[in-house]
Amino acid sequence: MSDIINLLPDNIANQIAAGEVIQRPASAIKELMENAIDAGAIEVKLILKDAGKALIQVIDNGCGMSPTDARMSFERHATSKIRNIDDLFAIRTMGFRGEALASIAAVAQVELKTRRHEDELGTHIIIEGTEIKSQEPCAAAPGTSFAIKNLFYNVPARRNFLKSHSTELKHIMDEFTRVALSFPHIFFSLNHNGQEVFHLERGNLKQRVMGLLGNNLNAKLVPVKEETDYLTINGFVGKPDAANKTRGNQFFFVNNRFIKSTYLNHAVTRAFEGLIEKETFPLYALFIELDPKHIDINVHPTKQEIKFDDEKIVYAFVHAAIKHALAQFSIAPSLDFDLDPSIQSLDAINRPFTSDKQEETRGNYLYKTFSSQGQAHMIEKSGSLDNWKEMYKGAEQMSRPASGSSFSGKTATTQGETVGSFNREQTSFPAFPAMPAAAPEARPVAQPVQKVLIPEQQEEIKGLLQLHQQYILSSIRSGFILIDQSLAHQRILYERYASALMNKPIATQQNLFPLTLQLTPADYTLLDSMLDELQTLGYLLEPFGQNTFVIQGTPADVEQGNAQKAIEQVLEQFKHYSSELRLEKRESLLRSLARSNAIAYGKILSQKEMQALIDELFACAQPNFAPTGKPTFITITLEEVRKMFGG
Repeated sequence: MSDIINLLPDNIANQIAAGEVIQRPASAIKELMENAIDAGAIEVKLILKDAGKALIQVIDNGCGMSPTDARMSFERHATSKIRNIDDLFAIRTMGFRGEALASIAAVAQVELKTRRHEDELGTHIIIEGTEIKSQEPCAAAPGTSFAIKNLFYNVPARRNFLKSHSTELKHIMDEFTRVALSFPHIFFSLNHNGQEVFHLERGNLKQRVMGLLGNNLNAKLVPVKEETDYLTINGFVGKPDAANKTRGNQFFFVNNRFIKSTYLNHAVTRAFEGLIEKETFPLYALFIELDPKHIDINVHPTKQEIKFDDEKIVYAFVHAAIKHALAQFSIAPSLDFDLDPSIQSLDAINRPFTSDKQEETRGNYLYKTFSSQGQAHMIEKSGSLDNWKEMYKGAEQMSRPASGSSFSGKTATTQGETVGSFNREQTSFPAFPAMPAAAPEARPVAQPVQKVLIPEQQEEIKGLLQLHQQYILSSIRSGFILIDQSLAHQRILYERYASALMNKPIATQQNLFPLTLQLTPADYTLLDSMLDELQTLGYLLEPFGQNTFVIQGTPADVEQGNAQKAIEQVLEQFKHYSSELRLEKRESLLRSLARSNAIAYGKILSQKEMQALIDELFACAQPNFAPTGKPTFITITLEEVRKMFGG
């Protein structure tokens, strides 16, 4: 039997390596920008065409390369950073393995121009699929210009897996943001299809954070700075009102290298407990500096996952530093009832409390202030509590159904079940926009009609009760039904928007005074990719200069005056659904608009409004569930109630 193990040809081995290192245009951009930083550049320019699919060019003013180094840089594992095994544990540069350029050259057409500052001429190299087409002297500016054309041109299967321009551009901007945030002392710019997206002048970290994440953060950033012999941490966390629905604005850097760490993220989140709402995420950009011997960054090809030799120390330090920063700015109390072990070793704790010290303390002003006569909580007993029932009179009147309510007309029935009076003349909400029911023929094809799973044959509703401005309670023959007002409205709006995208565009109402919407570059790009769909759904937006849109019109039946806030919420929800749930663009947009425009919890509804909401819900194709899959209502039978009372 002949031998069957062979060495892979270089071109195949390089393409396999490229699959690990270069997954999409953003991966190549990260590697090239990090190379520019390692070269000592103080100016880095990124130029793109078609979201990097047609062209990626990085131009820097770094040290440049000699003709020999320029050629050697494309060899696998060629590096100037590593000489022996010990160097792996003392790395402070961004790149070090020497795989990036070889991997890029294996799957693209590459053109390199580079010149050292002391040389008169530079070097020009052209490579296609690891094959060197030419190398010759050329006139060039000091530094390096690296151009990648037609990424994955020789690997059609990989190119077919690339996403839309807007999706790939979002990934590019994420990588650009991470690198630019790490080095505020370096100028960065990003140009896409002839339009400048980012122009970041050299400055301090706060200026760079605002330049990347938005100038509106100026008053919402809390500085974090702590130092120990083991490590230091500095950066910024956002105040509670800067928390978002998505994790997008969360950045951890270790020795200026962006990392992903669920463990450290938990330390930050714990520090914000009780300060932000559930399902929201704090903003932070934190930089940890420690001796490279305490970390291993050679864990993953992207170098975004690292290992600490003692994670618990880093966790405790990050958590304590943020708690301290928030307390310093009166955002969170500094009291912590979990006593830090280091406190127990303090001199004040261990020093004996002698009789002399006790006598001295009793004569102290503070001691006398907190004697029983001066304590704020010492309240004289006064009167009886015989009139305690008076407290509940107001609440009882508020919760009682309005008298004289009549619910005429036909009843909405499904599977023989009556769920409220169904009068089409009463389906308009006086306090907020009307919600016309989706006609059967307008229901989206992708939404199969399902029967409502509730008990059979109920009595007609005698009155509706709103509980805590969140739920609608309705008595039915078999018990009662409890409807979530916000989730129910989300279902109604979702089906309406889905119908609009298919065949019935929503009418637009022109704004009397157009509104200006200023966005971050990333959000501007995201919104720009959704303009056609938004116009079909009734939103008319026009580009207006640098990262700005003008809102010319909104859906005719949407409450006027909050269009700017609504679109900002749509962007946040869209990023949540796209990143957390990996939904396609259309589905993410539908869910985002439905959630942003739905009735909020805390909205007081009249009897007529509650009735209209019920009618609209049970006219939907899928009334049982909100677009997220959560139930819109629950039913509790009398039998279940009896069991609760031991019957």
